[in-house]
This record gives sequence, structure tokens and C-alpha cells, in this order.
Amino acid sequence: MTLKPPQNLSFSSSGRFDPLAYELMAEKADALGRSGQKVEAALKALKAGDPAGDPQVYEKLLADAADHVWAFFIQREICGFRNQADAVRRYEIPAEVMGRLGVSRR
Repeated sequence: MTLKPPQNLSFSSSGRFDPLAYELMAEKADALGRSGQKVEAALKALKAGDPAGDPQVYEKLLADAADHVWAFFIQREICGFRNQADAVRRYEIPAEVMGRLGVSRR
């Protein structure tokens, strides 16, 4: 039995199997998955944080979540996903995090 990879993922324009392109796509997908897990963990920590408690702790949670979401959006664009609206809905990213995307800390 021969195993054929999906045609849309691993063949070059000449119709030949391109193992390098296949490996690169697999690495991009894996990196996107790891980045999504970091976003989920950061947003979970943010939701568990108390905005009325220590403002410095909450500020750090907010900044960490924004950093992870920013990195996730960049990885999505590398994978070819240009519209981030579906990710914002799926991960339920709060507006306060969205407002901090791309902001560098001191």
C-alpha cells in the first residue's frame, strides 16, 4: 500500500512531491497550535485575576495576554489567515487585550 500526501499540501507547481514544502507547512501548523495554547493559558490566567486586587499583578496578566495574542495573530498571518475576527470570537479575546496589541512594555 502506498501512502500519498494531500495534493494541496505537498506538491510543487511542477506536480512533483516537495518534501521541504511539506515539512515547512507542518512546522507552521505546529507553531500555530502551540501559540494558540499559550493564548488560551494567558486568557485563562487573566480571567482568574482580580482587576480590583493588586493593580500591578493584573496589569502584568493583561500585558502577557496581549503579548501572546499578538504573537498568535502574527503566526496566523504566516499561515495565510489574514482575518483575525474568527480567532477573536473563538478565543473570546476581551477588548482590553485587543486594545494593547503591539504595545511594547518598558
